[in-house]
Amino acid sequence: MAMEQELSTLISTYKKDNESVFHSWFINNDERLKAFRTIRRGVFNVIEEIKNNRFGNDFKGSSLEFVLNCITEQKQVFKGASHPFYWKPKLRIPDIYENEENKVAFGQFLEKCIYATKAEQIIKEIILLDQKKIKGLGPAVANILYFLHPTFISPFNTAIVKGFNLLFDEKIKLGSWTEYLRMREIIIETNRHYKRELSTDLGAFAGLLFDIGENKLLVKPELLSKEELLKIEKKIQKRHKEVLSEIAEEDLHTEMQHHILTIGDAIGYDVIAAVNDKSKSFRGKNLSFLSLAQFPALAVDKDTYKTITLIDALWFEKDSDKITCAFEVEKSTSIYSGILRLTDLYYSFPDNMPSLYLIIPDKREKEVVLQLQRPAIKNSGIKIHYILFSELRKNCEAICLFGEHKDILKKIAKSI
Repeated sequence: MAMEQELSTLISTYKKDNESVFHSWFINNDERLKAFRTIRRGVFNVIEEIKNNRFGNDFKGSSLEFVLNCITEQKQVFKGASHPFYWKPKLRIPDIYENEENKVAFGQFLEKCIYATKAEQIIKEIILLDQKKIKGLGPAVANILYFLHPTFISPFNTAIVKGFNLLFDEKIKLGSWTEYLRMREIIIETNRHYKRELSTDLGAFAGLLFDIGENKLLVKPELLSKEELLKIEKKIQKRHKEVLSEIAEEDLHTEMQHHILTIGDAIGYDVIAAVNDKSKSFRGKNLSFLSLAQFPALAVDKDTYKTITLIDALWFEKDSDKITCAFEVEKSTSIYSGILRLTDLYYSFPDNMPSLYLIIPDKREKEVVLQLQRPAIKNSGIKIHYILFSELRKNCEAICLFGEHKDILKKIAKSI
């Protein structure tokens, strides 16, 4: 009973804190919503590369690196999620790069999990994978599985495990699938009692554990020394600065959406913002006032349609359902997911391909160039242009005044 009261109090505090993971990542983060389809598409790419012997023998430059980078862009709960997958040659871990049998086993594991419809199927595959004793391939994989099945699988990292052990007085260890599965069962059972306050999506509960593990939420504050409390205060101040920075980035993101929608509207296209962004505004001007009232019907499957509606800005040929330009506005923390969404769009309309653009912070140009030079992008025939924030802001009014066709953007855009 005492445990239930304590947990109810913690959940209430967690939800009231505007800078908790619950607010800053789980419910107020558009990128989180976009990530599920994006990462799922990336996992399919990993599976296909392994099937067709194109995966390679290193993490760097692989489709798996791209997926993990999309995950780490979620920050907070997933910071460091890619580290367990780095190829460590001296240790020969994780042993899925040079060992072909292990590589195939990993690919088949992902394929079976991505098509699973029940939790029991995923647990079975985890147990079978664990029995293969592939060195270095442990519960860090759960961070990939979470984005495939968020109601079945909980995210996993050091802070989450620490928070779990503090909350439940357990001694769960990192690196063991057996330990992870035991932790998962307790999380599932506990979340069943509190899902009305949190969510059926286990990310909400994992965020609670993360904040406990990071000492953002204190389970037993009376046991901490003054020095430890001071460290916690500094960590809270750091989180506060990060939240303010994210708010500033979001404002900049909205500004760039507004500029690109304004241009499209001015030169004669129907334009629309991502469905979850239409209520946003720049300098008192709502994106919804520039956007189409309804998203046009498209001849694609339901999942693809949902992904397309989440692209930051789209231009359609006037009074038609033909997408002529697509734009992803990237922040200082994201880039991989935007590229993946644009390539997804490219493959959705092979006979009527729209022009694809990334709108990027000036300081990320070198990184964008490196990503667009990846063989998977460069050799596919996909042409993605990019426009710097400064160029879009500086030239918006002139393009609106003198532009007559979408090709006017090439005056300020760059490509590989």
